[in-house]
Amino acid sequence: MEIASLYLEETIKSFRGMKSNAEKAFAQISEPDFHYAPDPSSNSIAILIKHLSGNMISRFTDFLETDGEKPNRDRDSEFEDENLNHDQLIAKWNQGWDCVLQAVSNLKASDLDRTVYIRGEAHTVLRALQRQVVHYAYHCGQIVFLCKLIRSMDFQSLSIPRGKSKEFNLRSPGEIKGK
Repeated sequence: MEIASLYLEETIKSFRGMKSNAEKAFAQISEPDFHYAPDPSSNSIAILIKHLSGNMISRFTDFLETDGEKPNRDRDSEFEDENLNHDQLIAKWNQGWDCVLQAVSNLKASDLDRTVYIRGEAHTVLRALQRQVVHYAYHCGQIVFLCKLIRSMDFQSLSIPRGKSKEFNLRSPGEIKGK
């Protein structure tokens, strides 16, 4: 497999992994917890979902054809809590991720050196994708951290729990792969 195709495949895996980890964290909190913010200047999970979805839809709708900052996007409103319920938040979440995954799945290796624009700034497709991988990882990490903060000691780790590395390393390769 050529490196460009491998990059696209790995980018999709990274996006799916981020989405999955955040969803595993969502499953550990209650509906009101989506609106918890540690302080007035912090974002809640609901706000992070709205922001990610807004960014994803703006960046990846007509990805190769139009500027990634769409004129109809109201970024500032993404940071206002509308008290959306769980189902509404998950619908926004899925709408954003569906847009990203569909757009990236439709890319060809030959697209990676094409030019796209974000807020009028030229990027190669490869750079634009990398920019979004970093951005989405940042916010998905915040979501997981907020869920951990909310659940405290009851949060089920999404990776190897503290103090369990040796135990994990003693598992057979089949057990690890099946995890």
